[in-house]
Formats: sequence, C-alpha cells, structure tokens
Amino acid sequence: MQPSLYVSLSGQMATMRRLETLAHNVANVTTAGFRAEEIKFDQLLSQKTDQPTAFVSAAKTYISREQGELVQTDNKLDVAVTGDAWLAISAPGGRTAYTRDGRMTMTPEGELRTLTGYQVLDVGGAPIQLNPNGGTPNIARDGTLTQGGQQLGALGLFTIPNEAHLARFENSGVIPDMAAQPALDFSVVGVQQGFIEQANVNPVSEISRLIQIQRSFDSISNSISEAEKTLSSAIKTLGETG
Repeated sequence: MQPSLYVSLSGQMATMRRLETLAHNVANVTTAGFRAEEIKFDQLLSQKTDQPTAFVSAAKTYISREQGELVQTDNKLDVAVTGDAWLAISAPGGRTAYTRDGRMTMTPEGELRTLTGYQVLDVGGAPIQLNPNGGTPNIARDGTLTQGGQQLGALGLFTIPNEAHLARFENSGVIPDMAAQPALDFSVVGVQQGFIEQANVNPVSEISRLIQIQRSFDSISNSISEAEKTLSSAIKTLGETG
C-alpha cells in the first residue's frame, strides 16, 4: 500500500483524538475548577521505504494547569485557589485527590466536605472538623479557618511537581503519580474566600478549534479517498496490460 495512505490514516486518527479532547473540554466549560485537557503529537520517522516517511504518533494528553477566571459568589464556604496549588480531598480506597473546585459545605457535625460529599483535608491529611454551632468560618489566604476569632484548623494547600502525570478524578479532581507537597509560600499561592474558579477553558477558542479540526479531518478523509482511487486505477491498468 502507498505510504501516503498510512500517513493520512495516522493524521486522521490524531485528528479524531483531538476532536474528542476538545469536545470534552467544551462539555465541561461550566464545571467549577475543571482543568482543560491538552494533547501533544510527535512525529515518527519510518525507514521502511527508500525515503524517510513521517507519521503522526499516538497522542499524549496532559492536564493544563493554567488559572481559570475567578467569580465572586459571596458564599463564605466557597474558596478559589490562586496560583499553582490544590486543595486536598479524600477519595475512595484511602487515596488523596487534589482539586481546584473550592465549593464546600459544612455538615451538621461540623465537618467540611465538597459538594459531592468528599472530606476536605488539612495539611496533615486529616478531615477538617469545625464547631457545628460556631457559624460560617472565616478563611484566610493561607487557608486558616477561624470561628468567633478562634483558629480551628486550616485548609490543606498543596503543590504538585510540574513533571508529575495527573490522572483525572471525577471532573475537577486529579491524582498525581508523584507526591504533592504542602504549600509554603503564600505570597504566590493561596485561597480567596467568597470566590470560585471557573474552568480554564475558553469556549469561543475551543469551538473555533473544533471547527478547524473538523475541516482538517474532512480534508484528510478526502485525501485518503483520492489515494485509494489512484491505487485502484493503477491496479486495474496493470491488470489490463498484463
């Protein structure tokens, strides 16, 4: 088969993967704390023919860490993380997940939980327990929690190494393959009470890219069809002359 068909097929598969990624991002544009999924393609060279042939490799995806827009809610149990840091939450199986979705609730027993019911953890990895009769807490930039002027705990803020691979946990959480470390410099990271962070997805940009990639996919499909017609014609001609 002509190398051009393989090249076009690799490009078509890569384009399909990109379409899936963009569609997922657009579907979560209103998900608080959602991190967009980006995709990277490498070029592979084959020496199977007289001339080196370039193919598109299998896609490598990664989660973007860019800051999303902060929106004021005035809800004191909402916090937006600023800078490259994450809140820690409990996950099934004794794991710890990290999230940028700072929407919280306080149970009747005084425990802080996410809107989906996971425990919010402190810097030591323990669930945060407040006074159930102490009212809504005040939350400082460094995550310190106070009720009636009394400090009762602090949100755990963590940094994740840049080289860590992030696996998704539900929509807004991640589980890294390297240990997260407690944040120490609150001049560059922190939390902002009464705000939430939106998804770091630009819907207009993503939809424009979806349209461009769809056109690219159609163009590659047409190229494959033309190559197949050329090959079929060549085989037919050779058969007639043989």
